[in-house]
Amino acid sequence: MAKSKSATDPLLKELREFGLAYPGAHTKSPWPGHLDLAVKDKTFAYLSVEGEPFGISCKLPQSCSAALMLPFTSPTAYGLGKSGWVSAKFGGDEMPPIEMLKAWIDESYRAQAPKKLVAQLGAPLGEMEEVPMGFGAANATPKKGAAKKAAPKKAAAPKKPAAKKPAAKKAAPAKKVAAKKPAAKKPAAKKPAAKKPAAKKK
Repeated sequence: MAKSKSATDPLLKELREFGLAYPGAHTKSPWPGHLDLAVKDKTFAYLSVEGEPFGISCKLPQSCSAALMLPFTSPTAYGLGKSGWVSAKFGGDEMPPIEMLKAWIDESYRAQAPKKLVAQLGAPLGEMEEVPMGFGAANATPKKGAAKKAAPKKAAAPKKPAAKKPAAKKAAPAKKVAAKKPAAKKPAAKKPAAKKPAAKKK
């Protein structure tokens, strides 16, 4: 009996084609009801098949905590949740956030693929601004090239120049007292020679 189509089948197909575009990616079907994505035989996205309720599981080493805050997610079973695996399930009327799930596949591929293959990729799809409830890439706004400029700080009022202290008056250099030359001793006045008494005339 043919399975009835689901409204999410086109989205499931889009996600699978998106994952297969990664280097070395291929499909893998380990058990019925799954057509998973793998790289080097290492699964990086568990996906349901068309006609079944939409389900996806990815390894999210960076965004695991934020993803688990969403109402449609839970840690992946079989102990995988301990390693950062997150599962998301949606009812028939719910439309999965396709862009967020693509970011999950991108993050999971980078976590599982060999480093040589990861090196061929550009920037991760998950490089988005944080949003309330960790809703991931679906409602996130891409980071703008420049961060928000901080509000300009008010210019500080110019400091008044400190009043200059009056320069201390330099003491006038002490006048050198000219050393008084000792007064020249006046030669003692010679006493007039005593006149000899004139000889008496005979």
